[in-house]
Amino acid sequence: MQQSILLFDGYCNLCNVAVDFVLKRDAHNQIVVGSLQSPEGKALLRHFKLPEDYLASLMLVEAEQYFVGSTAALKVTKKLDGLWFLLYPLIFIPRFLREPIYGWISKNRYRWFGKKPTCRIATKEEEGKFLTKASLFFRSIE
Repeated sequence: MQQSILLFDGYCNLCNVAVDFVLKRDAHNQIVVGSLQSPEGKALLRHFKLPEDYLASLMLVEAEQYFVGSTAALKVTKKLDGLWFLLYPLIFIPRFLREPIYGWISKNRYRWFGKKPTCRIATKEEEGKFLTKASLFFRSIE
């Protein structure tokens, strides 16, 4: 099974809480996480021809496709343990209705939730769940 890659803003407190939430509920190890600011995150941004300073939203990579914003967040819910998959049908709400709400939260996230002085790094327990250069190599994305 190919793991999905979830990229997030490593300085954003809200994003870090979301990553903690995902890691706790991904019992089947379907998701690997990494910061958008990391060398691996920047390599994926380059691969998909996005600006290397892109920080506007979460980014989910699955099978040579990427998803951002509310679409990425909703696709993640399908992979989580518990009843979180029940949120996935919200993806059928047209993107032009979902995305402004996501964008409003994203635009205000530092003001509302704050920002870390340094980018998040994996704890010893999380190491296998974080994106590394080796895991990118095996995906032949760089």
